[in-house]
Amino acid sequence: TPPLQQTLLFSVKLHRKNSNYPIGDKDMILIACVDDGFGMMFNHRRQSQDRVLRDHIIALTSGKQLWMNHYSAKQFDGVAGQINTDDACLSEAAPGDYCFVEDEDVTQYEQWIEKIILYKWNRKYPSDLKFGIPLKEHGWVLSRSTDFAGSSHDKITEEVYTR
Repeated sequence: TPPLQQTLLFSVKLHRKNSNYPIGDKDMILIACVDDGFGMMFNHRRQSQDRVLRDHIIALTSGKQLWMNHYSAKQFDGVAGQINTDDACLSEAAPGDYCFVEDEDVTQYEQWIEKIILYKWNRKYPSDLKFGIPLKEHGWVLSRSTDFAGSSHDKITEEVYTR
């Protein structure tokens, strides 16, 4: 990475950690998987996973940076290049990067999110960690919804929210 880009990326990371105001008009794109009650985790484990969904996320983010923590990266074993693994991925993702999150409360990062992509399992699972951003109340608008068949789910719904 050239020195100017390194400086800019460091500035964005520092700004996210130390400020209540976003930089610029383009920030990270958040990806999360939720059940019908917006649950994400139960008893420190992901609710579900799906091979076709993983392939879909890799294709969607092709040519872009995809951030995730070490827990999530385990299910993407064998995929190199576009995945950046860091337990502080929500602070590390630069504007325009994708960030896949399974086991973190994302509410404190909402101001730096330009788009939210939710993958819905179309089932209700037990959960103790929920997706915490109240979409409608915070001005997020559903801009696209698409269904596709997964490997372990008959129907997975991709919902894209913008504001």
